Amino acid sequence: MSVVSMTTGIPAEQQISELESQFAKLVAKTTQDPDPAYAERIRDLKHLQKALKKHADTIVDALSQDYGHRSRTDSLMADILPCFQMLHYTKRKLKRWMKPSRRSAGLLITPAKVEVHYQPLGVVGIIVPWNFPITLSLIPLMTAIAAGNRVMLKMSEFTPLTAQAVKAMLAEVFDDDKVCVVEGDVSVAEAFTRLPFDHLMFTGSTEVGKKVMKAASENLTPVTLELGGKSPVIVGPDIDPMLAAERMLFGKNLNAGQICVAPDHVFVHEDNLEEFVEALRVKWNEAYPQGIQSDDRTAIVTERQFSRLKSLMEDTDKRGITTIPLANPAILPETRKMALHLVINPPKDSAIMQQEIFGPLLPIITYQDVHDVLNALRHQPRPLALYLMTLDQNFIQYTIRHTHSGSIAVNDTIMQVAVDDTPFGGIGASGMGHYHGIEGFRTFSHAKTVFQRGKLNPGKLMAPPYGKWWQKVMFKLFLR
Repeated sequence: MSVVSMTTGIPAEQQISELESQFAKLVAKTTQDPDPAYAERIRDLKHLQKALKKHADTIVDALSQDYGHRSRTDSLMADILPCFQMLHYTKRKLKRWMKPSRRSAGLLITPAKVEVHYQPLGVVGIIVPWNFPITLSLIPLMTAIAAGNRVMLKMSEFTPLTAQAVKAMLAEVFDDDKVCVVEGDVSVAEAFTRLPFDHLMFTGSTEVGKKVMKAASENLTPVTLELGGKSPVIVGPDIDPMLAAERMLFGKNLNAGQICVAPDHVFVHEDNLEEFVEALRVKWNEAYPQGIQSDDRTAIVTERQFSRLKSLMEDTDKRGITTIPLANPAILPETRKMALHLVINPPKDSAIMQQEIFGPLLPIITYQDVHDVLNALRHQPRPLALYLMTLDQNFIQYTIRHTHSGSIAVNDTIMQVAVDDTPFGGIGASGMGHYHGIEGFRTFSHAKTVFQRGKLNPGKLMAPPYGKWWQKVMFKLFLR
């Protein structure tokens, strides 16, 4: 009996067979043409840019249909615009990135010429999540293409219309022996992770990331894992609550909080709690004067995710924890829209403090001494982002030096991800590796040392038989 994919209607066995056949085609082409020239790479990037401009409206519409409703501005700002920005940046930097870097041979083995050449790895696999399926497919794709690789993309089964739109767009740009788009459910995704890629990139939850890494290890495939975690916000006692609320809400409201770097929970001085809650209420209602019926408010992506968030709220209700919704109505089940809900001082063992929230729920925890917050964070899994709302430069510098996180943003949220010229990635439970900027290019490249000698070979002076006087002198000179 065949298992039929719920996303494509094609038997899973057939999809997996086609997946393996397509992978073999990419490998064969890589063997035939292992290092595309700069002209080919830059041409591909230009064609991708042109195609994205042509298909942008279709993709935005598909995203909204997949979500039930997704704010057009959310899609343009967080999925379309970052791709254009990264394309411009990558085209501008690519020639410099591709140049071999000169290195010093050192006095001991001079004369010699030493360079590091950045060579394509081969075939790169990219597993794409549902929350930003354009940014999180096209940015790693364009970086891998810039590095000279061939790419297989596994799109999320939870955004099937978007996957089809991306597939149609990329088919206009790339032959299927350079870029291949894969659809299908979890069985196809599992088969995807077992392929012997030269590099595998996964964006998603920490638990699934562990499974991806385990599957990749069978082929010694290196991985880049962009995971999540509970990214905290520390509101310093010195900051204006209105300013802190405004900056923090941008990151929490975008895509209804369904972002790996969204603020997960907030620490606020106990004396400022009421003022901060009121500031959040004022700023939330300024952003959505029509409440959750607003077209600017994105829905929760699936019924499964909606039910998960409701279960977190049910757990807080059972425990008698104070919850403050910032709009009335606060939830529209028929459209899966939710207002932001503030959860005041939930205990550490509550579900909302144990799980990554990934939605419009915001625990607020009070403190007396902000350094106690930092001490507690050092004993927690390292987050993808850490946010500080303060003007105290001494505290900012102390936090930078004494905490670990994928990134830190001060007096803003999520905008650090939009900086093209810096690496983006996690640490510990929030991931490994980077794929923005030159670090991304190097992630998808093999740094190959090339050592060259001419006719002169001083190395023979160190060849056996040992014990010659010049060898003794050399050891005395260098072993000091």
